[in-house]
Amino acid sequence: MTCSYKPTKFTQVVCMLILLWLCGRPVCGAEPGTAYPPGSEISDQKVGSILFYNFYTSSATGGNTQNTQFTLTNTSTVSAVFVHLFLVAESGPPADFFRCLSAVQTTTFLASDVDPGISGYMIAVAVEAATGCPLSFNFLSGEATVKLTSGHQASLPAEAFAALYTGSMPGCDANSVTATLTFNGITNFDYNRAPRMLAIDKLRSRADGNETLLVLNRVGGNLQIGAATLGQVFGVLYNDQAVPFTFSFTGSSQFRAILSNTFPATSPSFESVIPAGRLGWMKLSPVADVGMLGAVLNFNANAGASANAFSGGHNLRKLTFTTTASYTMPVFPPDC
Repeated sequence: MTCSYKPTKFTQVVCMLILLWLCGRPVCGAEPGTAYPPGSEISDQKVGSILFYNFYTSSATGGNTQNTQFTLTNTSTVSAVFVHLFLVAESGPPADFFRCLSAVQTTTFLASDVDPGISGYMIAVAVEAATGCPLSFNFLSGEATVKLTSGHQASLPAEAFAALYTGSMPGCDANSVTATLTFNGITNFDYNRAPRMLAIDKLRSRADGNETLLVLNRVGGNLQIGAATLGQVFGVLYNDQAVPFTFSFTGSSQFRAILSNTFPATSPSFESVIPAGRLGWMKLSPVADVGMLGAVLNFNANAGASANAFSGGHNLRKLTFTTTASYTMPVFPPDC
């Protein structure tokens, strides 16, 4: 809005107030407040150029009782974006497809529609329209709402890695057939660091009716042929008296297990470490210097009848980080 005639002082003030009001709205491309710094570590509370959805699943025979609803949102008020998505299964090559979003657009889709009968994790990468090269576009956010026939269900926000460069990824162009996504925190070249040690900050007793599902994912690999594996993972289970109980296990690209006397293999067993009415916590890290992300989902059939019974889930807490994690991804122009 402009004032092209000779206004009175009152009209000038009104005109200025209208301009200020408009430019505090999305039409001017600005948002109130200060944006989350791109250099801050990976988080499910910020936006980024790469999203990591920790868990998805669906039934091969119908998605009514076991399914995942993905949400992908472009929070930019001025720019559209092309997003390359990779569904990384427990084994075999990832499935991939594109989603194209206008400014401030959101989209949802079901795992049963794009990868029925498969469980794993999903990665979303902002890419250039002309080449498919990774793009610095720190405006993506998302969520995976998961439900299983076992009764476990949770809404897990996507973990966001911000690009620390501007424009298209350095070294990627129209002649490139692959690109390397490197999570080392180096400014002007790569993305935020990946976690290495994770924690579950509240473990409930199985004797109180809790079934806790742990999900761990290796961050890294080749998105053309398959993700890398976790290898050996070391863990420490603590009871509420701060007594540690160590264990280890081996995981593939995604590891899933119900916490019980079978896993983790502690001495004494899990149900003895966390008896009825008590709590504990756990920390986990790969033995090799690799990246790892994960989530935990708890189901308690008494949640509707007992004040002390709860169901739900969340992403795991990050305790330490590594600079060695990377993915190789195919590069080709979006088809949407």
